[in-house]
Amino acid sequence: MRENPAKQALAKGGCSFGTMVFEFFSPGMAQVARASGAEFVLYDMEHSGITIETLKAQFAACRGLGLAPMVRVPATQYHFIARVLDIGAMGVMVPMVESVEQAREIVSFTRYPPRGRRGAGFGMAHDDYTGGSIAEKITGAEARTQVIVQIETGRGAEAVDAIAAVEGVDVVWLGHFDLTNFMGIPGEFTHPRYLEAVAAIVAAARRHGKVAGFMAADESWARDYVAKGFRMLAYGPDQVLYQRALASGFAVLRDAASALAKA
Repeated sequence: MRENPAKQALAKGGCSFGTMVFEFFSPGMAQVARASGAEFVLYDMEHSGITIETLKAQFAACRGLGLAPMVRVPATQYHFIARVLDIGAMGVMVPMVESVEQAREIVSFTRYPPRGRRGAGFGMAHDDYTGGSIAEKITGAEARTQVIVQIETGRGAEAVDAIAAVEGVDVVWLGHFDLTNFMGIPGEFTHPRYLEAVAAIVAAARRHGKVAGFMAADESWARDYVAKGFRMLAYGPDQVLYQRALASGFAVLRDAASALAKA
């Protein structure tokens, strides 16, 4: 079983950085991300409309790169979580986690019996179509799989300490936009109630030996949330990065054309 470099880095007390993909599921995306320094790519299924077939091709492109493919599934349902693991996901993010019971159920979907209820399928994509000891594969799969629960509702924020304490949960990930929406303060990222919830997420992660995660959309967000104690960060999303870079390039072209016209 290939190992998960992001999980390994975090287990040593360090940080892990990657990117989040919503739009550009192209054959070269994994290589572009790795060449840029990413340790993981988090593919979104919740908002993008991506299919399992597309994800499987993306995961194949990650092989041999030292890059961990991960997925945000649409909901807490077995068929989403188990299927993305079977096609090779090394991590699974589940949105809107609000209770200990939900967190335990998510973990159970990622573990084989007797620790969970994941169905057995070997000699497939997740174990690179190889033979070998099933017991060793089970141990390897569970060691590398990263379970990421998103805290993005008021109920989730209230229960974050208990959620972070659940064995098998690796990362508590702040869903900042949804959290402000559910708190009735949409987009108010300096609001005291939002900042209290952010601090509670980081504190819960530290208290229980887990990691706080976040997606930073620009340099300011990145610096701020690393300083707050977040150790697993995705830089993105992809379409925002591309649009920002393209707009910057067009601004340079327009300025150059304007200067030439005035000369």
